Amino acid sequence: MMHQASIGLGVRVRLLAEGPEVSAAQVVRDVTVGDYTDRQATLDFAKGCDVVTFDHEHVPTALLHEIEELGVSVRPGPEALVHAQDKAVMRRRMAELGAPNPEFEVCEDRDALIAFGERIGWPVIAKTSRGGYDGKGVWKIDGPEQAQEPFDALAQEATTVDGGVIDRSGTVIVAEEFVDFARELSALVCRSPQGQAVAYPISETVQRDGICAETITPAPDLSEEQASELQQLALRIAGELGVVGLLAVELMQRKDGSVVVNELAMRPHNTGHWSIDGANTSQFENHLRAALDLPLGDPGLRAPHVVMTNVLGGDEPDLTGALQHCFARDRRLRVHLYGKDVKPGRKVGHVTTYGEDLDDVTKRARHAAGYLMGDPDA
Repeated sequence: MMHQASIGLGVRVRLLAEGPEVSAAQVVRDVTVGDYTDRQATLDFAKGCDVVTFDHEHVPTALLHEIEELGVSVRPGPEALVHAQDKAVMRRRMAELGAPNPEFEVCEDRDALIAFGERIGWPVIAKTSRGGYDGKGVWKIDGPEQAQEPFDALAQEATTVDGGVIDRSGTVIVAEEFVDFARELSALVCRSPQGQAVAYPISETVQRDGICAETITPAPDLSEEQASELQQLALRIAGELGVVGLLAVELMQRKDGSVVVNELAMRPHNTGHWSIDGANTSQFENHLRAALDLPLGDPGLRAPHVVMTNVLGGDEPDLTGALQHCFARDRRLRVHLYGKDVKPGRKVGHVTTYGEDLDDVTKRARHAAGYLMGDPDA
């Protein structure tokens, strides 16, 4: 999707991919196959770039510093990106900034986790500070009897692979209060090296099994005042951390309407995929503009309501064939398939709908996604 946005900008994209069949490698012309944790392979790749940016946050911070020493721009830089890589660093920095945090504590062992739970009340959430995504590395701890589980899982990650040991010495367990939230929101902003910044409308996100299933933009029943406050919060975080490119601030809204920061992501984000078809400038184009220090584009909506629904692998193996029905039923439907083999629960694409009536837009998106997942009655 970033490559698609680069074409109209006349930008040449090089890709470091973990394999020749990954989605991006199917469309980018200049592909190097290699492991981003392989120091020499990554440095050799970076030497051929003017700017390096990312589609995930997991490239080691020390390696990013080495890339900068080569004279290559890294955007966002390692000083910013570490807040998306390490939840302990992020939580402490959010507290320093006065951003709304849940109660949290970095726990060295089971006893510390139990003490935290006894102090604030069970259940609590335990997370690995590094490496977790899409619900992985996250545990709901209902009481002391489960408190050892995250520490056992962390110890098992120090595994030998190809003769080398994965170093998890910097990974810790972060305990957080269990937030009984009413819904989740996403505040997406983009910032350039010169400090220009834009904010997309706030989205409501629907999560299932730890995976983003759907976004509704703008978030329903969110006042203009609170939406503006959340946009300002995300812009302030981006400025304070020195983010260059996209920043997604994932938020949990309590039943009383207040919010807490859940996580940060510094890259084009699943909760912003709606912007490809629903915004005047997509998150992917604005991310590239920021990385290249070009003036940023208008993030405003093209229609009053935009719904994006993810397509997860289901009972329909022929996604392209299923488009016959989807497009015949809805001529305004937008579909993005990722070129992935269909496997149960795997993100293989998304659909986007937009229009004047939210109920109609939502029904259209859910039917198309459901049909692509093998449910003709969705």
